[in-house]
Amino acid sequence: MEKMFELGAVSCPSGTLVLIDGGYLGLWSGDRSPADIDPASLGIEDPAVAADVTGAIDFVVTGPHASDAVRSFDRQPGSRLHDIPASKAAELEAAFEEHCRAGGLDARLEALPVREAHAHRARRTAEEGGGGFGVFGVPVVAVGGVPRDRQLPVLATRADHGDGVGERWSEISIRMNEGQVVSSVSLGDIGVDWARVLFGDVDALSVWQHDEPIDGLADVAFWGAAADAAAAAFDAPELGEPGEDGVRGWTGLPVSEAMDRAHALLRWKDETGRRMAVDFRPHSHHWQIMRQVRASHVEAGSVELGDARVLCAMTSWGDGFFPVIADLDSSGGLLAVRVCFSDVH
Repeated sequence: MEKMFELGAVSCPSGTLVLIDGGYLGLWSGDRSPADIDPASLGIEDPAVAADVTGAIDFVVTGPHASDAVRSFDRQPGSRLHDIPASKAAELEAAFEEHCRAGGLDARLEALPVREAHAHRARRTAEEGGGGFGVFGVPVVAVGGVPRDRQLPVLATRADHGDGVGERWSEISIRMNEGQVVSSVSLGDIGVDWARVLFGDVDALSVWQHDEPIDGLADVAFWGAAADAAAAAFDAPELGEPGEDGVRGWTGLPVSEAMDRAHALLRWKDETGRRMAVDFRPHSHHWQIMRQVRASHVEAGSVELGDARVLCAMTSWGDGFFPVIADLDSSGGLLAVRVCFSDVH
């Protein structure tokens, strides 16, 4: 038997809602070119690979059969091919040309003069009817026609999925309007690597500060087998944050001091060979929302960004690719958007 919970609410003044793994918002370019994102944030340290990624190319598909060609090519969701590394561009163009030739499709790739900003991708996708697009290869979903003038409830259903899995979310949904669901359409998948899903207004995400502290402060947290020994060595108290029993550390430190303490803990860990997790937490929007998530019995939290409210919730399933469904009424009006977890794993 399923049980329903209210996780909170979102508001979407722009009318375009983005569904993205909240852990990846440090990669969101907003209205800037993705070329401005530091490759180090993607985990890329090799200078040659970094240059290849920074110089990546976006392609638009043109020609009478453009829609059929990009769909059947099936390399990325959406109507464009984004973030193709410079060294792979010629190979991709040749593969697409051969694909069209074999299928009798009149279509071609044209390189965009400037890579399409992530916020522009979301707005264009919403205008095209909603669906998926890529952010450095991570599948993201955008949907338009979202009510602009009110907060929208975010609900989740939970059930026992058996086979040792136990109780987890079956789906998380945003209710847009009242009405009878007549049809449901797929908007694509959202790719999750940080075990969380964030629902946010496209304009709000452009002002999101993922790692940069808003107040110049940061926390340092540590836990694990060696936490008691480290606490004694560094005179560290209990962190005192809701939902984090047994976690030690310090809150509200100037960033430079917090970094020094985190580095000292990591050095001590390496030198002693102890097992312990150390977390440096600048007071960013990401920190704000995850602080609420950790304290919440439904593992959800929200943050106000201007006139918008964004909400982040843990999947309860961990990572994966989760389908996003739009429920429509008889006139095609949007009633709800759902992220589905049941029968995915």
